[in-house]
Amino acid sequence: MTSIDFENQIVNLEEKLWRFAVSLTLNRDQAKDLLQDTILKAFANRKQFANDSNLRAWMYTIMKNTFINNYRRSVRQQTTLDATKNLYFLNQSRLIYAQESDAHYTAMEINKLIDELEEDFKVPFKLLLEGYKYKEISSKLGLKIGTVKSRIFFTRKKLMDLLDDPMVQK
Repeated sequence: MTSIDFENQIVNLEEKLWRFAVSLTLNRDQAKDLLQDTILKAFANRKQFANDSNLRAWMYTIMKNTFINNYRRSVRQQTTLDATKNLYFLNQSRLIYAQESDAHYTAMEINKLIDELEEDFKVPFKLLLEGYKYKEISSKLGLKIGTVKSRIFFTRKKLMDLLDDPMVQK
């Protein structure tokens, strides 16, 4: 495969790679960065690509591995080491959070909002909160697994909207 053919095939895969990047990152800006990193790595490692292999699979593998490596790097960067006596700095962040708790909803307020939802949405969501898996909820309620997933998704969305709404009574 010539360099031009290689570049053309990568350009043809760009939209599919974009969708995969968005599904991994769930963030458009991070997806753009991931797509760019993937394409750069593909061009940098062009000689490692075997002409008789699947370019799409090779690109997806590069993207997946890049995403995993970036995730691991960000986890390491967010790790806090506290060598002080009694873990002063780690415990201090809990104190700050406790002082700001009036800005957050209590579990009781959230449970009240859940209880006010329609039965079709409330029941699967409560089962999920109790630790049941989608498949278990599906068999318990006699619903298709897709129905359970969509009801839980819409319940989450509704709760987020209600919690963002300043008119919701606390």
